[in-house]
Amino acid sequence: MIKYSALEPNEIRKLIRNQEISGPTSGMAIGFTQANLVILKKEHAFDFLLFCQRNPKPCPLLDVTEPGSFNPSKIAKNADIRKDIPKYRIYRDGILTEEVLDITDYWEEDMVGFLIGCSFTFETPLLEAGIPIRHIQENCNVPMYKTNIACEKAGMFEGPTVVSMRPKTPEDAIRAIQITSRFPNVHGAPIHIGSPEQIGITDISKPDFGDAVSIKPGEIPVFWACGVTPQAVAMESKPSIIITHAPGHMLITDIKETSLSIL
Repeated sequence: MIKYSALEPNEIRKLIRNQEISGPTSGMAIGFTQANLVILKKEHAFDFLLFCQRNPKPCPLLDVTEPGSFNPSKIAKNADIRKDIPKYRIYRDGILTEEVLDITDYWEEDMVGFLIGCSFTFETPLLEAGIPIRHIQENCNVPMYKTNIACEKAGMFEGPTVVSMRPKTPEDAIRAIQITSRFPNVHGAPIHIGSPEQIGITDISKPDFGDAVSIKPGEIPVFWACGVTPQAVAMESKPSIIITHAPGHMLITDIKETSLSIL
């Protein structure tokens, strides 16, 4: 069995491009930054760039491609955002219409790619500190939820913040805050701890994206801003077309996660 955690980013991307990997990327290429993807037509790109600037917790930008370019050269020299993500989602006028493994046939010459920091990046420092990651333990996707926390509007783009959840003991939650605060480019510290109903989550066992995980006695849910937020925003803002990664299926970049640490 291939140990994906030990592979280099370019090796993982090659397997994805060959469609030998089609599942979530959590735990792969340990030590390297992962990124969410949003692709829009150039006419909407400035509004979305402004949206990211106004909402840095859910949408911390790592790179933006030139119009028509599918290579995010700043973060992954030989990557192709049309092929190097395990699964993509196509939204048309706010409606999810397709999930595909390759978007070459959907690519247009005026499209712009936005690469957004992903919380999978700080999971390695958490694990190194002895803090377990439940969705890795249970071999599933991280649970993600729409909240009642509104993003700041920019142009046509508005909608709710999406959060990812990882259950922790109170002691581990405190340490997780300290560790993830060092990584503002991949969402940074949690935005909420405990009491899911306070942020509009009525049933913690039914995530809007990803998979439910077990919460053990004595644990509390810890919520981080999530790069799936643009998908919730797409549903509300309804651009003619927006292409994203499928939740949990990321671009693995060449950037060492340590290079994004501010401490």
